Amino acid sequence: MSLLDAVRRRFARAPEAVRAALAGDEQALAWGALTRDEGWLVATDRGLRRIGADGVAGEPLPWHEIGSARWTAAGETGGAFLVTPLTEVEPGVQARGPAQRHALVDAGELPAVVRRRVDQTVVASQRSPLPGRGGVLLVARRIPGQPGREWTVVFDDDADRADPVARESARQKLADVVAADVPD
Repeated sequence: MSLLDAVRRRFARAPEAVRAALAGDEQALAWGALTRDEGWLVATDRGLRRIGADGVAGEPLPWHEIGSARWTAAGETGGAFLVTPLTEVEPGVQARGPAQRHALVDAGELPAVVRRRVDQTVVASQRSPLPGRGGVLLVARRIPGQPGREWTVVFDDDADRADPVARESARQKLADVVAADVPD
């Protein structure tokens, strides 16, 4: 890609269908064209949103609810995102949802923006083993519109959430990091 093409891409406006599909004052930060003319994957100030070719926008996945977003480049401008959402299953406990694959023919600035936005929500993270097997990830995130940060625990294996010993260990680990937390 030439320098001129890179500059044009950086300062381009989102496609009309993308701008029209966004809610009220929601701003498109970056977008990528999906394969097979399926629409767009859009990073907004609220989260990651898929907009169909028909202009119908799916619900945004808020940045703080993205457990991981892995980008694999294919060719000069395309590639695929594998996005794993997080769902609160009980107060302070999140579970990984099914990974969503988004294949793009032209990603533009989307990979860099998604990376930056997800990283900005994570204040601290700590992996901790559970007794016997497995482990948990303890994560503090910034939640838009809320003061401070919120700590949650994500089990490596969802089956461990049903084990009373693992649950108690995770609950204690979470209580310990919350008690020791010194906000920025």
